[in-house]
Amino acid sequence: MKRNVPAVCIALCLVVLAAYQTLLNPGLEAEASSAAAPFREMKYNQPVPSFTLQGLDGKTYRVGGQRDKPLMINFWASWCGPCKEEAPDLAKVYEKYKDKFDLYAVNVTREDRMADVQSFVKRNGFTFPVLLDKEGTTAELYRILFVPTSFLIDKQGVLREVIHVLPPEQLEQRIQSLIQG
Repeated sequence: MKRNVPAVCIALCLVVLAAYQTLLNPGLEAEASSAAAPFREMKYNQPVPSFTLQGLDGKTYRVGGQRDKPLMINFWASWCGPCKEEAPDLAKVYEKYKDKFDLYAVNVTREDRMADVQSFVKRNGFTFPVLLDKEGTTAELYRILFVPTSFLIDKQGVLREVIHVLPPEQLEQRIQSLIQG
């Protein structure tokens, strides 16, 4: 019993300290939650976070809100083995359905070299926009843990599905479902 007294005293001191800090600065909790707001959890059937990035072509691209066509956002890097495996399939499905959906390939440029990015795009014949996430903020916003990761977004800007490398026929089925959605 006597051995538990120091532990109880420490716990009691921590509770008192927490209560004191809360009383001293009541806005602290609101500030913390608003600071974390940009990094909200990605949820299906909810709008995706908005962002604007420059493309490899020099144009500016914006994501968020309503669109004319559904969108697939694919986060990738030139050094990524699965990205190399997936790239030809992305190019093929885009060529087949480019009038019915958009595809933005977001390169995690902060962890890549520009010469490698350009070589990868050329080698794989990408005709869709390649966006450059130079600071890594968009990857953080979308909580990218590994590449490739793709987000399927409907015309209203709502997240429908998150996918990783799929066999070509499954990728095409997902794109068809997105288009029909």
